[in-house]
Amino acid sequence: MSEPLVIVGGGQAACQAIETLRREGYNGDLVLVCEEPYLPYQRPPLSKQYLLGQMERDQLFLRHSEYYRKHDIDMRLGMRAVSLSPVDREIELASGERLRYHKLLLATGARPRPLSVACNDPGAIHYIRAVADVDRLMTQLSATSHLLLIGGGYIGLEIAAASAKIGCKVQVLEMSDRVMSRVVSAPVSQFFTTAHQIQGVEIVCNAHLHELTFGEAGVRAACTNGANFQADVVVAGIGAIPEMSLAVRGGITCSNGIDVDVNCQTSDPHIFAAGDCTCLRLPRYRVQVRLESVNNAFEQGKTAALSMLGKLASYDPVPWFWSDQYENKLLIAGLSQYHTEQTMRGDPGQGQFSVCYLKDGALIAIEAVNCARDFMQARQLIQRGARPNIEKLGDFRVAIKDSLQE
Repeated sequence: MSEPLVIVGGGQAACQAIETLRREGYNGDLVLVCEEPYLPYQRPPLSKQYLLGQMERDQLFLRHSEYYRKHDIDMRLGMRAVSLSPVDREIELASGERLRYHKLLLATGARPRPLSVACNDPGAIHYIRAVADVDRLMTQLSATSHLLLIGGGYIGLEIAAASAKIGCKVQVLEMSDRVMSRVVSAPVSQFFTTAHQIQGVEIVCNAHLHELTFGEAGVRAACTNGANFQADVVVAGIGAIPEMSLAVRGGITCSNGIDVDVNCQTSDPHIFAAGDCTCLRLPRYRVQVRLESVNNAFEQGKTAALSMLGKLASYDPVPWFWSDQYENKLLIAGLSQYHTEQTMRGDPGQGQFSVCYLKDGALIAIEAVNCARDFMQARQLIQRGARPNIEKLGDFRVAIKDSLQE
């Protein structure tokens, strides 16, 4: 048997790579190794529809078992890869089995960042990344639960929204002075803060957690300013850490993730990486960044597969992200941190607005709240490096596509 292409991971990037490899005509041996016992599945619904019970587990799967049988994929589910030897071109599984590869794709994702505070029972803190995490949380949540969320980012606020819909009493502790402060502007933060408060969620900013104490009466959260909060359940959502331990053990170059080029190739010519575990080069922005998004996992999975077949496909995206909270949809395109100007169009009070970012006159990013048209048009202009008239851009009556300089 020839040495196979091996994929380590079980998410969007891994599934997309498999689909691309077979669609592009690769008929050789193909092995997928995944630590979880499930077929590759989508993760965004975990903090929304799945937590609410609106989606069954099998609906999470990106493809069902028949697809993998039909396309002759060797599925090694519930098996953990523990070491990597680039010299021998093989990985070792926890069982001791060694798998040789011709080309290897690391699509290992990310793991939740753990709280670094004093705690008498760290195992009682909930983190959300996998199906098993949500299943465990669901057994402890009910309409009478008091839920404390540590972290006011995407995950924390999405879980807050879902839990409030169930009927839980929800409090969010955010150490910054506003929610989602690393990723959105102040107007967007305020809009979503108000949306949560309307639903009865209490958001406490500038809250620096000092200690968690679990006992028979629940959990007590103590902050450095002396404030205390009592709850039944604690969920932490303070970011994610790229899962790059296998790459590190194999001597692959890593920084804030597994470093890859525009072809998703690592420092080893036979090893590729895709998805949340990667730190990728974006020529458009002249930066090396890590992008945690479904779209990035999808596109990198496809790019990596083509590159593994020698069909190099340079990847230079306009990154985009989304978050659903109650009936509100936040859509983001581009990277705003490099802007020199910004303008807002629309009215937050009317529930529909966008914040646009420019650098030296060129549109580089947008945050669109309940405004898909703005998002789609801006994304196209960002791709083109278009230079809008900022006055027209700030006029909600003028379509973004019609705001270009004359």
